[in-house]
Amino acid sequence: MLTRLDLRGGGGPVAARLPRPEAASAGPLEAVRAIIAEVRERGDDALRELTERFDGVSPASLTVPPDEIDEAAARTPAEVREALAAAAASVDAYHRHQLLADVVHKRGGVTVTERHLPVRRAGCYVPGGRAAYPSTLLMTTVPAKVAGVDEIAVCVPPGPDGRIADVTLAAAAAVGVDEVHPVGGAQAIAALAYGTESVGAVDVIAGPGNAYVALAQREVAGVVGVPAAFAGPSEVVVVADAGANPTFAAADVILQAEHGPDGLAWLVTWDETTAGAVEAEVVRLAARADRRAEIEATLRHSGYSVVCSGAEQALEVVNEIAPEHLELLVAEPEALAPRVRNAGAVFCGPWAPASLGDYAAGPNHVLPTDGTARFASALGVRDFLKSMHVVSTDRDGLAGLAPHVIALAEAEGLTAHAESVRVRLSTEAEQTGSAS
Repeated sequence: MLTRLDLRGGGGPVAARLPRPEAASAGPLEAVRAIIAEVRERGDDALRELTERFDGVSPASLTVPPDEIDEAAARTPAEVREALAAAAASVDAYHRHQLLADVVHKRGGVTVTERHLPVRRAGCYVPGGRAAYPSTLLMTTVPAKVAGVDEIAVCVPPGPDGRIADVTLAAAAAVGVDEVHPVGGAQAIAALAYGTESVGAVDVIAGPGNAYVALAQREVAGVVGVPAAFAGPSEVVVVADAGANPTFAAADVILQAEHGPDGLAWLVTWDETTAGAVEAEVVRLAARADRRAEIEATLRHSGYSVVCSGAEQALEVVNEIAPEHLELLVAEPEALAPRVRNAGAVFCGPWAPASLGDYAAGPNHVLPTDGTARFASALGVRDFLKSMHVVSTDRDGLAGLAPHVIALAEAEGLTAHAESVRVRLSTEAEQTGSAS
């Protein structure tokens, strides 16, 4: 079920020998652009038609009434509500450490204060449809709440009955989001970016989704704020040495694969016996998994068992792939972790599966995919903040820098810039002369 890839021996640089994910073809991108244009032009009517076309349902309303959210929360089992509250508390506690204090810098009589301000309105995308992801609702909305965002709108694809799953609405109730819309796909991203009669435009859009959702976010970036990470189909790379438990490693290869096709699920090892044992366990565990079809589809598309010459080459593979989730099932994971340069999140040792981070460890599970961990990070409070600097000084402060400002402005041919400084100092000098 995992395709074996042996990198031992010669054969050129590691990067050239690894299978690469296919870039989005023109077809999906053109489809996304057409959807965005349709929503911009026809608003709610387009949302209704596109939801029926892609999800096969027609929601009674494009906004979930508050009483329906409360009723869904009441129907959710108590132990699930308790788990949602515990997870929300963990996410909140972790993200409060990301809050930024104002920075005051003083030099030469000039004071610059950098302020960090929340955006007014945020849009959070939560996958849905065939599965429910209340954890993603927590991961996207709680950091926005911590940042101090005034209004939070959530979009979730409706299920086969045209409704959003009770457990997802229960998460919305636990956090206290302002509005929930049963709309998914690229059309939801367009609605959040440009606004419709039912969905107000936002300042920032965050949240993972399929390739169409991620492409739509790229298309509207610049109109609204969009985190740098490409939060697309899920990925995991499990690095295992000879001492790793094959069942643990196989379970962790599978855990992200159950999200469905287009993701990535790799085992990387320098022990051939371990490779064989984990491969066999993957077959065994997948055969009895509830989401067997999704797991097998992912593994057929991008499931690999990579045998390396040693830990050094394994790290080369990891840093080249830049996976969303990286698990280190090795003897000394804390010694290996500092040498990882590119990964969305790293999980160390046999007792820290990626699922811990997906639900309750505290850090965000909205992570960079598709290689964007080379330059992007997990979703966080900073994605809902903007910085603004405030400059103040007195006459002496301006006078100290005036010659440099005037010289640079005139070198650029911007004489009005120079005059705005010169006129202040000359006026002050005239006033002083007149007074004497």
